[in-house]
Amino acid sequence: MNYELIINSTPSEVVIALLNDKRLVELHREKNNTRFSVGDIYFGKVKKVMTGLNAAFVDVGYEKDAFLHYLDLGPQANSLIKYVEAVRSGKQNVSNLMYFKNDKDINKDGKINEIVKSGQQIVVQVAKEPISAKGPRITSEISIAGRYLVLIPFSDKVSVSSKLKSIEEKNRLKELMHSIKPKNFGVIVRTVAEGKSVAELEGDLNDLVKKWEACFNELKTAQPPQILLGEMDRTNAMLRDFLNATFNAIHVNDQSVYEDLKSYIKNIAPDKVDILKYYSGKVPIFDHFGIERQIKSLFGKHVHMKSGAYLIIEHTEALHVFDVNSGNRAKSEKSQEENALEVNLEAAVEVARQLRLRDMGGIIVVDFIDLHNPENRKLLYDKLKEEMKSDRAKHNILPPSKFGLIQITRQRLRPEVNVEVLETCPSCGGTGKVQPSLLFVDQIENTLRYIIKEQNEKNITLNVHPYIEAFIKKGGFLRSMQWKWYFEHKQWVKIQPMSSFGFMEYKFHNKNNDEIIT
Repeated sequence: MNYELIINSTPSEVVIALLNDKRLVELHREKNNTRFSVGDIYFGKVKKVMTGLNAAFVDVGYEKDAFLHYLDLGPQANSLIKYVEAVRSGKQNVSNLMYFKNDKDINKDGKINEIVKSGQQIVVQVAKEPISAKGPRITSEISIAGRYLVLIPFSDKVSVSSKLKSIEEKNRLKELMHSIKPKNFGVIVRTVAEGKSVAELEGDLNDLVKKWEACFNELKTAQPPQILLGEMDRTNAMLRDFLNATFNAIHVNDQSVYEDLKSYIKNIAPDKVDILKYYSGKVPIFDHFGIERQIKSLFGKHVHMKSGAYLIIEHTEALHVFDVNSGNRAKSEKSQEENALEVNLEAAVEVARQLRLRDMGGIIVVDFIDLHNPENRKLLYDKLKEEMKSDRAKHNILPPSKFGLIQITRQRLRPEVNVEVLETCPSCGGTGKVQPSLLFVDQIENTLRYIIKEQNEKNITLNVHPYIEAFIKKGGFLRSMQWKWYFEHKQWVKIQPMSSFGFMEYKFHNKNNDEIIT
């Protein structure tokens, strides 16, 4: 498999597209003013303790208080609270936990008011970003993720990713971690640590311990609500989690982001620096790599598949629903059961892709075409499970019901990615009526004349639909409309085709690629 990361950086947001064999499988949008990310560690203040919910609401600086359930406290909640009090009072002068005495683990069936009180200052970590009108969901079971390891303070347990199959490698990693990890720190060994050397793992561990030290230094003087340790931005986090032998290209269109990524890759995987490429083409990066077209075709209510079958995707307050339709896809030489199985297997691939792409969470119900043969139902179930193996979000898939429904639960960490693919017509502005097409080129010429004569703009680029570009350039050297403009205005106007534009949509840009507003 071929993985590529395409990063489109704009002043307002960074959009990250993950391609698998040129097919879009994940899309992440990160606003430049986003404040709350999964993994951020905060020093907060308990505002309310709700014994009926067995939960507390904590002020971490968001407009809605963050939600902390008793089950999210973690076994070492008392140890963390004790540590925070010791640091704040000056009794704990070092970040390491060598001489820190842990409290006993909390009762699994306890009550929230036994652990935290209203007005108490506590350290928490964001487990889910704010979604809709809800505040962040938080936990006091702190963990700091690195390239190969996850560090867990106030624990001595070492565990290895269940995705590692080799017993010998698991034992090697466990023994190694027990020999190098600091006292009172637990470690989770990630899948990508397989086969890594002692030096690489120890380097990652030391980086995580330094992050804990930075958190300790902030905590000494922090005033709630305040961030103690910010998770790295989404781009670097994706590289940390994804970068492996199958990654063969990372393209980015912003020089500063390029330099940041280059520095980060040098630290975590020096042998992979060459796969990072700076894109400086004239065509927008998502258009160049065909991503804009994929986004338009994949985020609507109807998602069409190559065979002619399609999915209908509906959203309700409680769940997401996929309906599989065969459309015009039917092979006469095959039975209804065989046709249904083929469509369902193709749909299973697309459903798994859509869940990752839109980052859907909660309950998902998929209405596949009815299959009467139990072996075929099992084949479909196994196919869906296989396709969802690469999904990093925790999920659970139930076998098909007798009605052909498959139910899925999927972890929700962030708001669902929603791209509006239906556009207001740029020609009619939503009225349903357009100016006569006969006058369209006249309008372009009048606007161009105004920009050059009245606004004194130079080095102008005209962005239009590819058909209009062909019309303007028709006739070639000295005879085309483009040459006519050159002779009239004594300057060359570049014509840039934009496949994402409406047929009668156009925009003028200056030499800095800023849109010229007339």
